[in-house]
Amino acid sequence: MQEFDLSRRCVAEALGTGLLVAAVVGSGIMADALTADNALALVANTIATGAILVVLITILGPLSGAHFNPAVSLVFALSGRLGRRDCLFYLVAQVTGAIAGTVIAHLMFDLSPLDISAKVRTGPAQWLSEAIATFGLVATILAGIRFRGEAVPWLVGLYITAAYWFTASTSFANPAVALARSLTNTFSGIRPGDLPGFVIAEILGAVCALSLMTWLLRPARPIARPISNEATP
Repeated sequence: MQEFDLSRRCVAEALGTGLLVAAVVGSGIMADALTADNALALVANTIATGAILVVLITILGPLSGAHFNPAVSLVFALSGRLGRRDCLFYLVAQVTGAIAGTVIAHLMFDLSPLDISAKVRTGPAQWLSEAIATFGLVATILAGIRFRGEAVPWLVGLYITAAYWFTASTSFANPAVALARSLTNTFSGIRPGDLPGFVIAEILGAVCALSLMTWLLRPARPIARPISNEATP
């Protein structure tokens, strides 16, 4: 991977996270406006999110690694792939970009820039869903990098597309995105008071995935051949 300075990498993280949130929030607003069928609206929201992830990771991955997610950056910092100082700057860029994404989505649909969400998303089932969603996302990224680096954009996009439907929380799996979604009282919103449970579950899921995948992906030690007592001819 070509090296880029920290400022460019942070801009890439802010840009990618912002466009991701704009796609999540904007597609939710559009779907909600076009249909009263919640299942159909979720399909539209899912497709837009999975598709934009493939694009953003493909074009920005070589620049910053395309984390777009504090949980992913934390995992990379804990595993030594990202410096602690760089991680801090990544987190600031991701949160800033995520909030900007909500603002942009609202302005595109002629809504007020920010609107605190009233949508309830809380309880053990929701928290477990977020832990599982983030666990699977981090596991997908780490295994993808290990075995099929060029396929990571598709792996992540497809995983999130699936996780929208097999998790009760519709797979936020991203603390920055969760924060941004608390600032929109639309289809994809979440009450600010429900954020702590989501963020804690996401971080726990990410750390558990790092622990398991570090062990699982560790190459096996080569088996030493026994030394023969026979003289070499």
